[in-house]
Amino acid sequence: MAMEIAHRFTGSSIAFSVGKSRIRNGVSGMARVGLSSVSAVHVPRRMLMQLAGFGSVLTLLGSPGLAAPLPEMKEPQVIRTLKLPSGVRFQEIVEGEGPEAHEGDLVELNYVCRRANGYFVHSTVDQFSGESSPVKLILDGNDVIEGLKEVLVGMKAGGKRRALIPPSVGYINETLKPIPEEFGPRRSLLSHANEPLVFEIQLLKVL
Repeated sequence: MAMEIAHRFTGSSIAFSVGKSRIRNGVSGMARVGLSSVSAVHVPRRMLMQLAGFGSVLTLLGSPGLAAPLPEMKEPQVIRTLKLPSGVRFQEIVEGEGPEAHEGDLVELNYVCRRANGYFVHSTVDQFSGESSPVKLILDGNDVIEGLKEVLVGMKAGGKRRALIPPSVGYINETLKPIPEEFGPRRSLLSHANEPLVFEIQLLKVL
């Protein structure tokens, strides 16, 4: 039997015509007649898209490229958190290659200070221009907050550390450094002196 097949898009479905008569009830209509008398099959477009997608999956599964072994996945580097007896916790983000800082040394550094919930407090690096105003600190208990001194001692120039400093070894008085010179940032920092603070430190130089 010679068959002429035509197709057209009709809204959300595609109609196929074979012969002269028509079936209006889609695929269910085919079950009620013989194939020789079928004239049109109204197939929902969604069904055709699903069938086409399924065929694509079968094609991919048969592709020789998928038979090749997957490349070995490298495990992400885990940054360890160290806890000091004072309660300070810190992470070594970047290990420096310069001279190591010792207690009593004069050091130069940049830092960002945040509250434990991530709220920004102060930084020596401008967030917009990227310009920095490094501070110089003497690593002793009279000049710098004790918790920050503990983090800096043993650190090498060029290194970066992130530390959580509890208030007991933080700003126990207003003379300890680092402290902003501007009134607004200074007041903001001291207003949070009784809560843990997060410092991100970059040690620039051991002088």
